[in-house]
Amino acid sequence: MAAHGDRQQAAGGHDSYSSPLASRYASPDMSFVFSERYKFRTWRQLWLWLAEAEQTLGLPITDEQIQEMKSNLDNIDFKMAAEEEKRLRHDVMAHVHTFGHCCPKASGIIHLGATSCYVGDNTDLIILRNAFDLLLPKLARVISRLTDFAKEQADLPTLGFTHFQPAQLTTVGKRCCLWIQDLCMDLRNLKRVRDDLRFRGVKGTTGTQASFLQLFEGDDEKVEQLDKMVTEKAGFKRAFIITGQTYTRKVDIEVLSVLASLGASVHKICTDIRLLANLKEMEEPFEKQQIGSSAMPYKRNPMRSERCCSLARHLMTLVMDPLQTASVQWFERTLDDSANRRICLAEAFLTADTILNTLQNISEGLVVYPKVIERRIRQELPFMATENIIMAMVKAGGNRQDCHEKIRVLSQQAAAVVKQEGGDNDLIKRIQADAYFSPIHSQLDHLLDPSSFTGRSSQQVRRFLEEEVYPLLKPYADVMKVKAELCL
Repeated sequence: MAAHGDRQQAAGGHDSYSSPLASRYASPDMSFVFSERYKFRTWRQLWLWLAEAEQTLGLPITDEQIQEMKSNLDNIDFKMAAEEEKRLRHDVMAHVHTFGHCCPKASGIIHLGATSCYVGDNTDLIILRNAFDLLLPKLARVISRLTDFAKEQADLPTLGFTHFQPAQLTTVGKRCCLWIQDLCMDLRNLKRVRDDLRFRGVKGTTGTQASFLQLFEGDDEKVEQLDKMVTEKAGFKRAFIITGQTYTRKVDIEVLSVLASLGASVHKICTDIRLLANLKEMEEPFEKQQIGSSAMPYKRNPMRSERCCSLARHLMTLVMDPLQTASVQWFERTLDDSANRRICLAEAFLTADTILNTLQNISEGLVVYPKVIERRIRQELPFMATENIIMAMVKAGGNRQDCHEKIRVLSQQAAAVVKQEGGDNDLIKRIQADAYFSPIHSQLDHLLDPSSFTGRSSQQVRRFLEEEVYPLLKPYADVMKVKAELCL
């Protein structure tokens, strides 16, 4: 069996498994945030911040030791670290030794007073914060692209569906606003959870800060200052006052819950697009040389939307990991969280990153086929217009019950043509041929105008965009021109 270091070296090649999320789908920026280099470099940065703060507060740490640590933040010998971990069976101490090897003068003060979770948990919180900072503008751009589409299509009537059966008309833009509204909720939720992240800080083995209290000879104020100084160096406004050995794993539930909710939104949107593609009313972008099927050259499969749905399902399931992990953290901490969190946190953000990149690409190139939409409306609108026709007949002096019966009979005859003969809906022709309806024959074109069946759809679109969407997107104005990073 290959050694740990050998496996690391082989990763990314063709002879060992590597996650498609990193190798195939996610953006380089998001992959880097969850890379080993970023993780272990952050560990070293945390050790440096701790040493700087301890020196400032009076511990015997020299400028030379601080400078040595600064000079070697990026000098990571991954092979040595792997060998040390194999020997010690402890990842943090392996990196303490590896860092100390290239910082011989500082080796004695690296990790002074700290526990493994000082670097492990604080690094995770930094990574989560930075990963949210990558996702938020991407989500804002998706909303912006769909907003442009909704505004452009605000007035185009289309057949609405409930239970995927024909229902009252809406507009293409109004339907798109259903998608946008869900994504706006996601944007607010992601921002809230990101801003609520707190630093674990400098807490010691069980969260009591006992080791630091001993270092500072019982000086409570200095221990408080140490915690505050390192928290500020890490760019956090607040740290937890109460922790066990770890920060509460409820944080991970919060994080993955909002990502899972985003996955649900994207799955719904892309399912709608896939169904509309089947109806030939709308399509995602299809490149000039793109192949839809190896066997059927005419096919234009909605593969981007299908990918989003596939990955969104994975994203939605990942929230079960932190739920179960938090529930079994005995007392101050158990280590059965560690291996699980290595997988689920990274995968959640890499998956969310991928579906947002892909959805932005889709939303930048949505194609609408108005003639197909118009034809489907013509097939269904005559039945929907029957109430309007009855009202017009009553206004022209007709009897409501007599008219209702006439319409009922003609509607069933037209439905039989559609269902049994495969013909077009000829209800209007039957009404035009029936002398009973002669008082309103001249009004039929007006009564069948699709725009008169969409209610306040257009007004709702414009009000929604102006009052809710544009203000929400304002903080992201500087990143709106960035194009989607679509990988394979």
